[in-house]
Amino acid sequence: MTANTTTTAGCRFADYFVISGLDIETGLEPDELSGENYEQSPLRRTFKSKVLAHYPENVEWNPFDQDAVGMLCMPKGLSFKTQSDNRDPQFHSFIITREDGSRTYGFALTFYEEVASKQICSAMQTLYHMHNAEQYDILHTSTTICINSSESNSDNCSDLPTGMTKLQRFNSYDISKDTLYVSKCICLIAPMPFMQACKKVLEQLHQAVTSLQPPPLPLESYVYNILYEVPLPPAGRSLKFLGVYGPIVCQRPSTNELPLFDFPINEMFELLGLENVLQLFTCALLEIQILLYSQHYQRLMTVAESITAILFPCQWQHVYVPILPASLLHFLDAPVPYLMGLHSNGQDDRSKLELPQEANLCFVDIDNHFIELPEDLPQFPNKLEFIQEISEILMAFGIPPEGNLHCSESASKLKNFKGSDMVCDKKNGNVAGSALNTYELLKENETMARLQALVRRTGVSLEKLDVREEAGSNKDLKVHCDEEELKIHQLNIQIREIFANRFTQMFADYEVFVIQPNQDKESWFSNREQMQNFDKASFLSDQPEPYLPFLSRFLETQMFASFIDNKIMCHDDDDKDQILRVFDARVDKIRTLNVRTPTLRTSMYQKCTTIDAAEKAIELRLAKIDHTAVHPHLLDMKIGQGKYESGFFPKLQSDVLSSSPASNKWVKRSAPAQWRRKDRQKQHTEHLHLDNDQREKYIQEARNLGTGMRQPKLSNLSPSVIAHTNWKFVEGLLKECRNKTKRMLVEKMGREAVELGHGEVTITGVEENTLIASLCDLLERIWSHGLQVKQGKSALWSHLLHYQETKEKKEAILGSTSSTGIIQDLERRKLDSLVMPPLKISLTQDMRHIQNIGEIKTDVGKARAWVRLSMEKKLLSRHLKQLLSDHELTKKLYKRYAFLRCDDEKEQFLYHLLSFNAVDYFCFTNVFTTIMIPYHVLVIPSKKLGGSMFTANPWICISGELGETGILQIPKSILEMTFECQNLGKLTTVLIGHDNSGLYAKWLVDCVVVRNEITGHAYKFPCGRWLGKGVDDGSLERILVGELASSIQETDERHCRTPPMQQSPSMIRRFVNITPTSRQKLNTGQIQESVGEAINGIVKHFHKPEKERGSLMLLLCGENGLVSALEQVFHHGFKSPRLFKSIFIWDFMEKAYVYFESLERTELTQEENWQTRAKNFCKFVAAINGAPRNIGKDGKFQLLVCLGARDHLLHHWIALLADCPIIAQMYEDIALIKDHTLVNSLIRVLQTLQEFNITLETSLVKGIDI
Repeated sequence: MTANTTTTAGCRFADYFVISGLDIETGLEPDELSGENYEQSPLRRTFKSKVLAHYPENVEWNPFDQDAVGMLCMPKGLSFKTQSDNRDPQFHSFIITREDGSRTYGFALTFYEEVASKQICSAMQTLYHMHNAEQYDILHTSTTICINSSESNSDNCSDLPTGMTKLQRFNSYDISKDTLYVSKCICLIAPMPFMQACKKVLEQLHQAVTSLQPPPLPLESYVYNILYEVPLPPAGRSLKFLGVYGPIVCQRPSTNELPLFDFPINEMFELLGLENVLQLFTCALLEIQILLYSQHYQRLMTVAESITAILFPCQWQHVYVPILPASLLHFLDAPVPYLMGLHSNGQDDRSKLELPQEANLCFVDIDNHFIELPEDLPQFPNKLEFIQEISEILMAFGIPPEGNLHCSESASKLKNFKGSDMVCDKKNGNVAGSALNTYELLKENETMARLQALVRRTGVSLEKLDVREEAGSNKDLKVHCDEEELKIHQLNIQIREIFANRFTQMFADYEVFVIQPNQDKESWFSNREQMQNFDKASFLSDQPEPYLPFLSRFLETQMFASFIDNKIMCHDDDDKDQILRVFDARVDKIRTLNVRTPTLRTSMYQKCTTIDAAEKAIELRLAKIDHTAVHPHLLDMKIGQGKYESGFFPKLQSDVLSSSPASNKWVKRSAPAQWRRKDRQKQHTEHLHLDNDQREKYIQEARNLGTGMRQPKLSNLSPSVIAHTNWKFVEGLLKECRNKTKRMLVEKMGREAVELGHGEVTITGVEENTLIASLCDLLERIWSHGLQVKQGKSALWSHLLHYQETKEKKEAILGSTSSTGIIQDLERRKLDSLVMPPLKISLTQDMRHIQNIGEIKTDVGKARAWVRLSMEKKLLSRHLKQLLSDHELTKKLYKRYAFLRCDDEKEQFLYHLLSFNAVDYFCFTNVFTTIMIPYHVLVIPSKKLGGSMFTANPWICISGELGETGILQIPKSILEMTFECQNLGKLTTVLIGHDNSGLYAKWLVDCVVVRNEITGHAYKFPCGRWLGKGVDDGSLERILVGELASSIQETDERHCRTPPMQQSPSMIRRFVNITPTSRQKLNTGQIQESVGEAINGIVKHFHKPEKERGSLMLLLCGENGLVSALEQVFHHGFKSPRLFKSIFIWDFMEKAYVYFESLERTELTQEENWQTRAKNFCKFVAAINGAPRNIGKDGKFQLLVCLGARDHLLHHWIALLADCPIIAQMYEDIALIKDHTLVNSLIRVLQTLQEFNITLETSLVKGIDI
């Protein structure tokens, strides 16, 4: 709507009155697009309807859309009936959403009129003769076949005679005996959804033409009155006007209440049940495609409007077509989020419904009380308490929480029932002795069993549950509407307040996390795609753990982004749109009521406290009517006009209905001009979500960032229009792909930069999972676009299976070719450093891996797992390119307009996906934690001293973030093996050793390589040390720390990568022996720095969310870990050993141990603290020396440091050792351990570990019983 219209422009109650039906001149035109078949009898077929008339011709602020109104008034076209059929009038409402997101509402009453035209009746008779002849032929041939059939199955033939009689009974229209009726529709087009009032207007108009007595005034008077003389009620006011037979009242919420909603929300709960409504609500919030299915148009509209109303303060941002006309079924192909309603004919069941895409679809069969959900739908926060709170309200209104399939019955129950009325019926002098107990009331009800079980889990006793007294309602308040209507208003507001309260509680502190732009709006808007408008990571880090799966996905939606954009655009209160203003006022109220720090969150459930005030406001408006419109009156009509035949709704006199009155009486009578102007602006914000033009442009474009197309146009369906629509979809998909890949990379790069020590982390594992899940959803939508025939629920997996089948056929014909061997040779040379032949890159092999995982049952699950595996292997773009290189297959599966057949867009799409190869994902390994995975192990002995003479039996134990293998024997002849075990996660350490048997049990190991045979991740565990008695430090087993080796694709496609994970300390670093000069001498400053960095790494580790911490072993025993740093401390100033004699730090520890032990025996008095520390130190050293393991001296020192860190004793031990006289014998004067200032600062640094709970891997502490 535009603001520069006349005074009456934006203020009229209705813009148009429309009559649709059978056009006698064009006759019977079959409606091919409605998808009906000709096997049905002519009475069951649909024919084209036409808009016969609309008044006025046009209004400038809402141009008449003939196509849309024609389609939606009578979505199934015309239908015919005879006198024996049920011909009750049917009411339904509809919505026309324009491409810019603004809406107009339609309210239609469809009824049946006798067909007066002889031509139409005889045309119907002719159609019947043709139909019956065809049917007789079909039945007759099937009878003869059945009789002549050799097996002559009597069961199959027994139905035939009844079939024939049915044919005669139902499929007959006899022009001489039967009366033929045809549907006709009268309709109001209005700017605001006053559903109850519009329904009454239409019902009274229909009654006027069907009743025996003519109406008091001509029909034109009433239509003129509703079009020109009845205003829209201002915000916060009520309005009364006259229909044909009685007064009609409507009321509109004020600007600080929830927006107008006039549909009966109780119907949605009765039709679906509370549990299903909550699941549907969750799907809507996460912008999952929603398809409603019912044979009643009004049910489709009621559920769609109810579900979007409870999204407050968010608004549905995508395609919204609650009633999808049969001719627009191709819109189900839309690869974007949508909320659509599909009409069912009541005969076909769900299995016959062919839907283009179901991977991420929520299918709601309204009539059968059934909902089909996409996989992995997260649970709404505090779901049980939420269900409990809504149940109390529903039960107070006599609605069973599990719904009621017979909706009409319960509507009458609602009329007669309100728990609180029964509690205390003062009129009859019955004062209740005790509050009515819901349990007694619903004892008979089958809900009870389920509800009680549910309630027990929430810890509330149902027996004590009182039905809510209507604190706000005044019994003496006389309202100007019938009781049923009042009950609908009361239930609507109570339910909506509870839903609004959930958001207010969950987002009470949202403003703290809004990132305000630091540039002007124009430049902010032009860079909008690059800008983050909300600090998601900080917000999520404050939330209770169970909320995260839902919230992390919700924060990624377009509706949330638009809500925050809206917040950024409107700084001051006057500028805010109504929804934002109402929400912010509620948030402020909660913050003043709950005096708690703004960012401190609690998962405590807080019930809604605003119900009574909201209900009271509505009741007051209905008790005291603010405005009364001009009554209908005689118009200036010619004599003879306005008299019509009873039973027929006529074409009205267009001359008197075409123009508005010269002066509008109601304009003068109602409030001053000021409220009218304000009211017009409010209506813009409230219903069309517009404010001023510039702001609308921003918000509108911001909305369109993530989507290609907001709303399909209900216009003529020429091929060019359909092609244009699909082209818009293709553009939108490409844009969405670009935005998604960019967001995922920015987040991931941010994480890797943090691990290198730059800045703060911005992504959590939950968020990463969310982003990958939304990428899988996007791929499904791309693969569903333009499918020829749908097969299975996942279009991507279906395509992959076709590809696999053709590939296997080709392989079977050709036999195994040698070309793959060439690839492997080439790649083997590349990976020579690892000495392990690389895995063959094969799309079908990766599919087989997924097919072998028994835990994944569905096609959608398999497709997602395959995407995750391909991303982890950095092959997603390459695999999809290979899949789409089979042009014949793509042509066979997809229509010409499909995204996958638009070559340029497809290339760009694959290019965007290629960028994922720049970062490391573990999205397969970290998600499928329980599957069995084959691992390949290779031990590489030193080349200089080959292990050919080695006689002992080697063994290995591999540990990862998710578990460990236990001891595995390695065949000593080949030092290589493959084994299968449950997913170990990212690999962290390898414990390698041997049994010291045979003549030559000394073994110099260069490194160990372990590869995950599914993901291809190879880990290298450097060693470079001897295992054997009397050599090196005499160790028979060592713990090695691994690093992820770069894969083949990376060396191909990527020349820079982040530094590797830390590795085992190398051989030279650990010796103070033969060549002391080979060791790099560090000064005290450098040593302090390395200790600081090691401790810092551990502190950072514990500040990450628990699920994302990774391995602590790397930080303790890795290249720059704590053990390595403390070795440098103890090596500094160590006295040089005599020639050919190796001295290890452990020698010093043992001497200190002997000293402390001897002191204890001589019982020299020392302070108590000192004694405890000395005892502890001796206990640990003795336990390590006495362990039944063959660890060498360096291994023992490593173990001592790890155990000291675990038990928070390291800083005590350093203090103890610094004061030990043995220092004088073994260290130079310049040694760090002798400098008290440096030792004190070292102790302070080590004390920071006290607050952390350090857990060590079992392979490290095996056999140590402390």
